Amino acid sequence: MWMLAIIVVVAAVAVLLYALYRRTTADWPRPKRRMPEHRPKPDAWREEGLYLSWLGHSTVLMQMDGVRILTDPVLFSRVGVRAFGWTFGPRRHVDCPIRPEACGPVHLVLLSHAHMDHLDHPSLRRVVTRQTVVVTPRGTGYLARWHGPKTVYEMSPGEEIRLEDGTEIAAIEVRHWGSRYPWNRNMGYQGYVVRRGPWSVFFAGDTAATNLSAVERYEPQIACMPIGAYAPAPFENAHCTPEQAWDMFLQTGARAFVPIHHDTFVLSREPVDEPLQRLMAVADGDKVWPMRHGEVYYVKSPKSIEKPKRLD
Repeated sequence: MWMLAIIVVVAAVAVLLYALYRRTTADWPRPKRRMPEHRPKPDAWREEGLYLSWLGHSTVLMQMDGVRILTDPVLFSRVGVRAFGWTFGPRRHVDCPIRPEACGPVHLVLLSHAHMDHLDHPSLRRVVTRQTVVVTPRGTGYLARWHGPKTVYEMSPGEEIRLEDGTEIAAIEVRHWGSRYPWNRNMGYQGYVVRRGPWSVFFAGDTAATNLSAVERYEPQIACMPIGAYAPAPFENAHCTPEQAWDMFLQTGARAFVPIHHDTFVLSREPVDEPLQRLMAVADGDKVWPMRHGEVYYVKSPKSIEKPKRLD
Protein backbone atom coordinates (compact mmCIF):
# COMPACT_ATOMS: atom_id res chain seq x y z
CA MET A 1 0.00 0.00 0.00
CA TRP A 2 2.77 2.43 0.82
CA MET A 3 4.28 1.97 -2.66
CA LEU A 4 0.91 2.75 -4.26
CA ALA A 5 0.60 5.83 -2.08
CA ILE A 6 4.05 7.06 -3.19
CA ILE A 7 3.16 6.54 -6.84
CA VAL A 8 -0.09 8.47 -6.41
CA VAL A 9 1.68 11.38 -4.70
CA VAL A 10 4.42 11.52 -7.34
CA ALA A 11 1.83 11.42 -10.13
CA ALA A 12 -0.17 14.20 -8.49
CA VAL A 13 2.92 16.39 -8.13
CA ALA A 14 3.84 15.74 -11.76
CA VAL A 15 0.37 16.75 -12.94
CA LEU A 16 0.50 19.91 -10.83
CA LEU A 17 3.93 20.88 -12.13
CA TYR A 18 2.83 20.25 -15.71
CA ALA A 19 -0.24 22.46 -15.20
CA LEU A 20 1.92 25.25 -13.78
CA TYR A 21 4.37 24.89 -16.69
CA ARG A 22 1.58 25.12 -19.27
CA ARG A 23 0.16 28.21 -17.58
CA THR A 24 3.57 29.91 -17.39
CA THR A 25 4.36 29.19 -21.03
CA ALA A 26 0.91 29.90 -22.50
CA ASP A 27 2.23 32.82 -24.59
CA TRP A 28 5.45 31.08 -25.67
CA PRO A 29 5.88 30.03 -29.32
CA ARG A 30 4.62 26.66 -30.55
CA PRO A 31 6.73 25.99 -33.64
CA LYS A 32 6.00 23.09 -35.95
CA ARG A 33 8.36 20.17 -35.62
CA ARG A 34 10.75 19.91 -38.54
CA MET A 35 13.58 17.76 -39.79
CA PRO A 36 17.14 19.09 -40.03
CA GLU A 37 18.34 20.14 -43.47
CA HIS A 38 21.77 18.54 -43.10
CA ARG A 39 23.22 15.27 -41.81
CA PRO A 40 26.88 15.35 -40.73
CA LYS A 41 29.03 12.34 -41.66
CA PRO A 42 31.96 12.43 -39.24
CA ASP A 43 33.16 8.99 -40.33
CA ALA A 44 34.22 10.69 -43.59
CA TRP A 45 36.23 13.45 -41.90
CA ARG A 46 39.98 13.42 -42.53
CA GLU A 47 42.58 13.64 -39.79
CA GLU A 48 43.89 17.09 -40.68
CA GLY A 49 42.03 20.35 -40.27
CA LEU A 50 39.11 21.57 -38.19
CA TYR A 51 35.57 20.29 -38.70
CA LEU A 52 32.65 21.86 -36.85
CA SER A 53 28.96 20.93 -36.89
CA TRP A 54 26.16 22.44 -34.83
CA LEU A 55 23.78 19.66 -33.75
CA GLY A 56 21.26 21.99 -32.06
CA HIS A 57 21.04 23.88 -28.76
CA SER A 58 24.55 23.94 -27.22
CA THR A 59 25.74 20.69 -28.79
CA VAL A 60 28.70 21.18 -31.11
CA LEU A 61 30.58 18.29 -32.70
CA MET A 62 34.05 19.28 -33.80
CA GLN A 63 37.27 17.62 -34.76
CA MET A 64 40.69 19.21 -34.33
CA ASP A 65 43.39 17.41 -36.29
CA GLY A 66 41.83 14.03 -35.59
CA VAL A 67 40.62 14.63 -32.01
CA ARG A 68 36.82 14.54 -31.84
CA ILE A 69 35.13 16.80 -29.29
CA LEU A 70 31.48 17.06 -28.27
CA THR A 71 30.05 19.91 -26.17
CA ASP A 72 26.99 19.58 -23.91
CA PRO A 73 25.63 16.49 -25.70
CA VAL A 74 21.83 16.63 -26.06
CA LEU A 75 20.90 14.19 -28.81
CA PHE A 76 17.37 12.97 -28.08
CA SER A 77 13.88 14.39 -28.54
CA ARG A 78 13.32 15.57 -24.96
CA VAL A 79 15.32 16.85 -22.01
CA GLY A 80 14.19 16.95 -18.41
CA VAL A 81 13.40 14.73 -15.45
CA ARG A 82 13.32 10.98 -16.06
CA ALA A 83 10.61 9.06 -14.19
CA PHE A 84 8.86 5.73 -14.85
CA GLY A 85 10.65 5.45 -18.20
CA TRP A 86 9.46 8.87 -19.42
CA THR A 87 11.25 12.20 -19.82
CA PHE A 88 9.28 15.18 -18.56
CA GLY A 89 10.53 18.40 -20.13
CA PRO A 90 10.85 20.42 -23.33
CA ARG A 91 10.71 18.68 -26.70
CA ARG A 92 12.92 19.49 -29.66
CA HIS A 93 11.16 21.16 -32.56
CA VAL A 94 14.12 20.36 -34.82
CA ASP A 95 15.18 16.72 -34.74
CA CYS A 96 18.78 15.90 -33.94
CA PRO A 97 20.67 15.59 -37.24
CA ILE A 98 22.79 12.61 -36.19
CA ARG A 99 22.43 9.33 -34.33
CA PRO A 100 24.44 9.30 -31.08
CA GLU A 101 26.54 6.35 -32.22
CA ALA A 102 27.55 8.24 -35.39
CA CYS A 103 29.25 10.95 -33.31
CA GLY A 104 32.01 8.60 -32.23
CA PRO A 105 34.57 7.82 -31.41
CA VAL A 106 34.32 10.86 -29.12
CA HIS A 107 37.65 11.60 -27.48
CA LEU A 108 36.59 14.59 -25.37
CA VAL A 109 33.27 15.74 -23.90
CA LEU A 110 32.96 19.25 -22.49
CA LEU A 111 30.12 19.95 -20.04
CA SER A 112 29.44 23.60 -19.25
CA HIS A 113 27.04 22.99 -16.35
CA ALA A 114 24.55 20.47 -14.97
CA HIS A 115 21.25 21.89 -16.25
CA MET A 116 19.23 19.15 -17.91
CA ASP A 117 19.35 20.79 -21.33
CA HIS A 118 23.15 20.67 -21.18
CA LEU A 119 24.00 17.56 -19.15
CA ASP A 120 21.72 14.84 -20.55
CA HIS A 121 22.27 11.35 -19.18
CA PRO A 122 20.69 9.41 -22.09
CA SER A 123 23.00 11.24 -24.51
CA LEU A 124 26.10 10.72 -22.37
CA ARG A 125 25.25 7.05 -22.03
CA ARG A 126 25.46 6.68 -25.80
CA VAL A 127 28.58 8.74 -26.60
CA VAL A 128 30.89 8.22 -23.61
CA THR A 129 33.21 5.20 -23.79
CA ARG A 130 36.31 3.97 -21.96
CA GLN A 131 38.34 6.12 -24.37
CA THR A 132 36.43 9.36 -23.63
CA VAL A 133 37.76 12.13 -21.39
CA VAL A 134 35.07 14.28 -19.77
CA VAL A 135 35.74 17.81 -18.52
CA THR A 136 33.07 19.26 -16.26
CA PRO A 137 32.65 21.99 -13.59
CA ARG A 138 33.44 21.49 -9.93
CA GLY A 139 30.81 19.51 -8.06
CA THR A 140 29.43 17.75 -11.16
CA GLY A 141 32.03 15.06 -11.82
CA TYR A 142 29.99 12.28 -10.23
CA LEU A 143 27.27 12.80 -12.83
CA ALA A 144 29.78 12.07 -15.61
CA ARG A 145 31.39 9.12 -13.81
CA TRP A 146 28.12 7.20 -13.99
CA HIS A 147 28.87 6.61 -17.67
CA GLY A 148 32.29 5.04 -17.27
CA PRO A 149 34.61 7.45 -19.13
CA LYS A 150 38.37 7.09 -19.29
CA THR A 151 38.89 10.11 -17.02
CA VAL A 152 36.83 12.91 -15.51
CA TYR A 153 38.42 16.27 -14.83
CA GLU A 154 36.56 18.77 -12.64
CA MET A 155 37.62 22.36 -13.29
CA SER A 156 36.89 25.83 -12.01
CA PRO A 157 37.17 29.11 -13.94
CA GLY A 158 40.80 30.17 -14.29
CA GLU A 159 42.18 26.62 -14.28
CA GLU A 160 43.97 24.96 -17.20
CA ILE A 161 44.81 21.34 -17.99
CA ARG A 162 46.75 19.51 -20.68
CA LEU A 163 45.55 16.06 -21.76
CA GLU A 164 47.78 13.13 -22.71
CA ASP A 165 47.19 13.76 -26.42
CA GLY A 166 48.36 17.37 -26.11
CA THR A 167 44.91 19.01 -26.12
CA GLU A 168 44.80 21.99 -23.77
CA ILE A 169 41.66 23.17 -21.98
CA ALA A 170 41.08 26.39 -20.07
CA ALA A 171 37.96 26.97 -17.96
CA ILE A 172 36.48 30.43 -18.49
CA GLU A 173 34.26 32.37 -16.09
CA VAL A 174 30.78 33.13 -17.41
CA ARG A 175 27.60 34.51 -15.86
CA HIS A 176 24.99 31.84 -15.23
CA TRP A 177 24.09 29.31 -12.50
CA GLY A 178 24.76 25.61 -12.13
CA SER A 179 22.27 23.80 -9.89
CA ARG A 180 20.67 20.73 -11.45
CA TYR A 181 18.00 20.59 -8.74
CA PRO A 182 16.92 23.33 -6.30
CA TRP A 183 18.75 21.63 -3.44
CA ASN A 184 22.12 21.55 -5.27
CA ARG A 185 24.38 24.24 -3.85
CA ASN A 186 27.92 23.45 -5.01
CA MET A 187 27.68 22.86 -8.76
CA GLY A 188 29.85 25.06 -10.93
CA TYR A 189 29.36 26.47 -14.41
CA GLN A 190 31.79 27.77 -17.04
CA GLY A 191 32.85 28.03 -20.64
CA TYR A 192 36.00 26.56 -22.17
CA VAL A 193 38.79 27.34 -24.56
CA VAL A 194 40.07 24.19 -26.30
CA ARG A 195 43.46 24.32 -28.01
CA ARG A 196 45.23 21.71 -30.07
CA GLY A 197 48.16 22.45 -32.35
CA PRO A 198 47.30 25.63 -34.28
CA TRP A 199 43.61 25.52 -33.32
CA SER A 200 41.84 27.43 -30.58
CA VAL A 201 38.04 27.40 -30.07
CA PHE A 202 36.02 29.10 -27.34
CA PHE A 203 32.78 27.43 -26.22
CA ALA A 204 30.74 29.74 -23.97
CA GLY A 205 28.11 27.19 -22.90
CA ASP A 206 25.43 29.36 -21.31
CA THR A 207 25.94 32.92 -20.16
CA ALA A 208 24.30 36.25 -19.53
CA ALA A 209 26.07 39.45 -20.53
CA THR A 210 29.51 39.54 -18.95
CA ASN A 211 33.12 40.48 -19.69
CA LEU A 212 34.88 37.83 -21.76
CA SER A 213 38.09 39.74 -22.43
CA ALA A 214 40.00 37.01 -20.52
CA VAL A 215 39.44 34.74 -23.52
CA GLU A 216 41.50 36.93 -25.84
CA ARG A 217 44.86 35.75 -24.51
CA TYR A 218 44.10 32.24 -25.82
CA GLU A 219 43.80 33.68 -29.34
CA PRO A 220 40.68 31.76 -30.37
CA GLN A 221 39.84 31.55 -34.05
CA ILE A 222 36.21 30.58 -33.35
CA ALA A 223 33.77 31.48 -30.57
CA CYS A 224 30.60 29.41 -30.07
CA MET A 225 28.21 31.86 -28.43
CA PRO A 226 24.64 31.45 -27.08
CA ILE A 227 22.05 33.80 -28.56
CA GLY A 228 18.62 32.58 -27.33
CA ALA A 229 16.35 32.20 -24.25
CA TYR A 230 16.43 35.88 -23.21
CA ALA A 231 12.70 36.74 -23.06
CA PRO A 232 10.96 37.88 -20.92
CA ALA A 233 13.44 40.45 -19.62
CA PRO A 234 14.25 38.70 -16.29
CA PHE A 235 15.71 35.81 -18.33
CA GLU A 236 18.56 38.13 -19.27
CA ASN A 237 19.98 37.50 -15.80
CA ALA A 238 21.02 34.07 -17.12
CA HIS A 239 20.99 34.38 -20.93
CA CYS A 240 22.46 37.07 -23.13
CA THR A 241 20.61 38.75 -25.98
CA PRO A 242 22.00 38.42 -29.53
CA GLU A 243 23.33 41.97 -29.32
CA GLN A 244 25.11 41.21 -26.05
CA ALA A 245 26.49 38.00 -27.54
CA TRP A 246 28.02 39.98 -30.41
CA ASP A 247 29.61 42.45 -28.00
CA MET A 248 31.11 39.59 -25.98
CA PHE A 249 32.36 37.93 -29.16
CA LEU A 250 34.29 41.10 -30.00
CA GLN A 251 35.88 40.97 -26.53
CA THR A 252 37.22 37.45 -27.19
CA GLY A 253 39.16 38.53 -30.26
CA ALA A 254 37.87 35.51 -32.20
CA ARG A 255 37.55 35.68 -35.97
CA ALA A 256 34.40 33.58 -36.46
CA PHE A 257 31.12 33.57 -34.50
CA VAL A 258 29.14 30.30 -34.30
CA PRO A 259 25.63 30.93 -32.89
CA ILE A 260 24.35 28.25 -30.49
CA HIS A 261 21.58 27.86 -27.89
CA HIS A 262 18.66 28.79 -30.16
CA ASP A 263 15.97 27.28 -32.41
CA THR A 264 16.02 23.79 -30.88
CA PHE A 265 13.94 23.81 -27.68
CA VAL A 266 11.38 26.44 -26.72
CA LEU A 267 12.81 27.69 -23.43
CA SER A 268 11.58 31.28 -23.51
CA ARG A 269 9.09 33.71 -25.02
CA GLU A 270 10.91 35.08 -28.09
CA PRO A 271 10.02 33.62 -31.51
CA VAL A 272 12.39 30.80 -32.44
CA ASP A 273 13.76 32.60 -35.50
CA GLU A 274 14.26 35.96 -33.76
CA PRO A 275 17.70 35.38 -32.14
CA LEU A 276 19.53 34.74 -35.41
CA GLN A 277 17.71 37.62 -37.14
CA ARG A 278 18.70 40.03 -34.37
CA LEU A 279 22.29 38.80 -34.43
CA MET A 280 22.63 39.28 -38.17
CA ALA A 281 21.18 42.79 -37.85
CA VAL A 282 24.04 43.96 -35.61
CA ALA A 283 26.92 41.68 -36.58
CA ASP A 284 29.54 41.81 -39.27
CA GLY A 285 28.02 39.09 -41.45
CA ASP A 286 31.41 38.01 -42.77
CA LYS A 287 32.36 36.88 -39.26
CA VAL A 288 29.21 34.87 -38.50
CA TRP A 289 28.84 31.22 -39.45
CA PRO A 290 25.00 31.05 -39.53
CA MET A 291 24.99 27.28 -39.25
CA ARG A 292 21.85 25.23 -39.76
CA HIS A 293 21.28 22.07 -37.75
CA GLY A 294 23.75 19.42 -38.87
CA GLU A 295 25.64 21.68 -41.26
CA VAL A 296 29.41 21.10 -41.32
CA TYR A 297 32.07 23.78 -41.80
CA TYR A 298 35.64 22.74 -42.56
CA VAL A 299 38.85 24.75 -42.51
CA LYS A 300 42.19 23.23 -43.44
CA SER A 301 44.30 25.79 -41.56
CA PRO A 302 43.71 28.81 -39.29
CA LYS A 303 44.54 31.07 -42.24
CA SER A 304 41.29 30.01 -43.94
CA ILE A 305 38.92 30.72 -41.02
CA GLU A 306 37.32 33.58 -42.96
CA LYS A 307 36.61 31.24 -45.90
CA PRO A 308 35.32 27.94 -44.45
CA LYS A 309 34.18 25.15 -46.73
CA ARG A 310 30.60 24.01 -46.23
CA LEU A 311 30.15 20.26 -46.43
CA ASP A 312 26.87 18.45 -47.14
